[in-house]
Amino acid sequence: MNKKIFLIIMLFIIFGLLTTRHIQGKSKYTFGHNYAQVIKHGSKEEKVIALTFDDGPHPEFTPQILDILEEYNVKATFFVLGQHGEMYPDILKRQINEGHEIGNHTYTHINIKKTPAEKIKEEFYRTQEVIHSSTEIKPKVFRPPYGIYDNTVVNIANENNCSIVLWSPHQDSKDWSHPEVEKIIDTTISKVENGDIILFHDYVYYDTNNTIEALEYIIPELKNRGYEFVTMSELIDLSVKQVSH
Repeated sequence: MNKKIFLIIMLFIIFGLLTTRHIQGKSKYTFGHNYAQVIKHGSKEEKVIALTFDDGPHPEFTPQILDILEEYNVKATFFVLGQHGEMYPDILKRQINEGHEIGNHTYTHINIKKTPAEKIKEEFYRTQEVIHSSTEIKPKVFRPPYGIYDNTVVNIANENNCSIVLWSPHQDSKDWSHPEVEKIIDTTISKVENGDIILFHDYVYYDTNNTIEALEYIIPELKNRGYEFVTMSELIDLSVKQVSH
């Protein structure tokens, strides 16, 4: 084989290896010397689960969820909309004080596909500042609305040392659409696996949030099955440790 052709082939192979790598449910997309982790699930080696709640805080529902988590000594991750965090800073403070993690979910729940890059950046950084002003913490996990991300989102995550967090595909309760309590329970319990990232919503546009009642069954049932509840950063750290060993 001609040396020039051989070198070209080797360069393509190396570029492919560097561009995308998959480790324990994480994809690493590299741009220059940086990369952003896209997390879809945690380690399958340990019985751990991450409860995540989107779109809050809600003035009524989020405190009720926090009460349940406190009752069962469970930690969760709340992906906050900046506009709601701005309205209810005391709830953000309570979340941090009780050992939960707060993630960035943009300011107004934009659709990344339909939003210019500058607006995406504005929404991200405005939410970071809202959360920081109340908690003195800047989130290290970012869930783009609808789970949609592009190069702009990846670059923002790189610049802020954030992981992009999605969810386990079989663990979308769709509780934003107000399903029955039994449906939420069945969706969560029937397909549960080690390392699952479970998607709930603490902010829904109804008079009641059926996730609250569902959690009263889901949490003790999963505890009885031997599962440990962790924050997203803890789930990511466990996955990294599994790979390093």
